[in-house]
Parts: sequence; structure tokens; C-alpha cells
Amino acid sequence: MAEEIRAESYVGFDSITQQIEHKLLKRGFQFNVILVGQTGLGKSTLINTLFASHLVDSKGRFMADEPVRQTTEIQAVSHVIVENGVKLRLNIVDTPGYGDQIDNENCWDPIIKYIKDQHSAYLRKELTAMRDRYIQDTRIHCCLYFINPTGHGLRAIDVIVMKKLSEVVNVVPVIAKSDSLTHEERDKFKMKIREELQYDNINLYPFDNLEEDDEEEQQHNVSIRNMIPFAIVGSENNVIVDGKSVRGRRNRWGVVNVENPTHCEFVNLRDFLLRTHLQDLIETTAQIHYEAFRSKQLLALKEVNQNQGQRPGQQQPQSQLQ
Repeated sequence: MAEEIRAESYVGFDSITQQIEHKLLKRGFQFNVILVGQTGLGKSTLINTLFASHLVDSKGRFMADEPVRQTTEIQAVSHVIVENGVKLRLNIVDTPGYGDQIDNENCWDPIIKYIKDQHSAYLRKELTAMRDRYIQDTRIHCCLYFINPTGHGLRAIDVIVMKKLSEVVNVVPVIAKSDSLTHEERDKFKMKIREELQYDNINLYPFDNLEEDDEEEQQHNVSIRNMIPFAIVGSENNVIVDGKSVRGRRNRWGVVNVENPTHCEFVNLRDFLLRTHLQDLIETTAQIHYEAFRSKQLLALKEVNQNQGQRPGQQQPQSQLQ
């Protein structure tokens, strides 16, 4: 290992952090999130609440006699959000409510395929001889998985879907509409879910085996894992509490203040996703999930080429990518 030497006078290379910041601010950042869960759990409302902007139209009913509106196919919506000079290109992928049908066998396949297709598209661009200087990144950085607030634990389909998803994407589970549970019911529900996740060996984000994390980061990740799944409430409406306007929901018993930690864990989720782990979600996607996909694909191409040889008229390697 090279010996550390301190310069005898100021050189100036410490300004490289400012140079990097300037370039990144100019280019902006990309964050891609996919929403997975049953119909009617407030997926669109939560994403709008997280970013304090109306980004996705809700599928909820405004009148009792309205028909239930569902997302019937995977839909991606893109926005550029600016905050204090920082540009975030946000790609929101809404998925059909799985588990809504009588026969739900393999209902998760289109979601898994979509995530893998983004990896495949990125790999194709990487392997192109004259590739772009900056490859457009559509790889999914985070999957918000919505759990129905039944208070009885996970459904069998939840276990299967989270197990499948955790192999290809960073999964963050949330208990939707948690104000339908009492605090005691919520705590018992969260504990039961954590026990089931551990029993079924479902590896959720943040991971606990990353050696590069320092002690402080590891302790922070432990506290997050002890809080998962986040019990959240979403709302785009403002209500008046003690003369102040807050985002929340008013019911016959009072007001649920979305940003009050004693009411729900929305603030914890927001801080985790956007204020402490946003960059790590992006890096983990590239270094773990995409790298695993890339290695598997390139090894498969190498094996095909060794067995068959690259003969005239045979498919080029890029065309054989799955």
C-alpha cells in the first residue's frame, strides 16, 4: 500500500470535489422507481407525497358510484424536478395491481421482465462500438413494495413476489394506509412481517453485508432494517392543525398529519430514500443487480460463441442478449 504523504505547500487538487459537483449539477441526476402492489393501496398518492408534487394521477375513486380504475399495463412517467439548483430526472414506473385476479399464477413475470429489459437495454448500449458518452439510464433503482394493512401478516403471493423482486432490484416494503391500524396493531404487524421476511430469507435493501460501509453507515442501516416495513400514510391535501397548514387526512376522529412521526413513518421513508440513501440506491443497482445481470449475459454469450464459433451469417453477440 502506498505511503500517505502530505504536500509541503498548497497544490490545489482538493478542489476536485468542487469540479465533480459542478459537472454533476450541470448534468443532473437520474432516479428510477417502480411501484408494486395491489390496486387501491395509494401507490400514486405516495409518490406524489414523497416529492411534494403532482406527478402521477391517482386511480382512486372520487365518488362512491364511480367504477374502480386500475392500471392495466406497465406505464412509465418521466419528470424533471428542480430543488436548490439540483435537477433530478425522475422516472416513475407504475405496474398493474398484481393479485387482483382469481388466477394469479406468474402474475409477477411482466414486472420482472420489465426490470431485466432495462438492464438488457443498458448492456446493449454499453457493447455498441460507437456508444454514447452518457448512456441514458432506465435501470430501476428502487422498488416500493406496497403491503395491504390487514394486520395478519404477508400473503403467500407477497412472499413470492418480494423474493423474486429482491433478486433483481432494491426492494423497500411499505405498509400502505397504515392509519387503518392502531399503533399496537401496527407494531405487531411490522414485527410479524419482519419475522416472515427473515424466515423466507428475503434480502431487502439496505443490505447488511457491504464491507465498504463504515461503522456509522452500518449502524444507520441496522436502524433502518429494524424499522422496515415503513408504516406510511400519503396525502396531497393540506389541512389546518393548530393554525398551521400541514399535509394530512382528516377523518371523524381527527387529523392524520403525514409528516408527524407519531402518526406514521412517512418522514422516515422520505429521509431514507431521498436524503441519506438516494446515491447508494443508484450505485447498488449498478454494482450489484446490473453487474450480476451483465456477468450472466456475457458468460452466456462467451459459451455460445465457444460452442458454435462466430460463422458468417450467425447472429452478432448483442442480438443474443436476453
